[in-house]
Amino acid sequence: MTDAPTSLAIEVNGQSHTTAATTLHDWVLAQGSTPESLATALNGQFVPRSQRASTPLRAGDHIQTFQPITGG
Repeated sequence: MTDAPTSLAIEVNGQSHTTAATTLHDWVLAQGSTPESLATALNGQFVPRSQRASTPLRAGDHIQTFQPITGG
């Protein structure tokens, strides 16, 4: 039996990071950000807030964050 890793090596906005989060939603919460204040992309693909909880993180993933654009 092998234990799951306690942290994953990922890249966030071009910087190396480690995280214990298993989903993109958990990662956003771990940053101290409210989900509404941050837009996210994983490996170059935009991830809507509604899909973050079902989006798993894996070692080597690339997360990009940006401020959501509102208005119009």
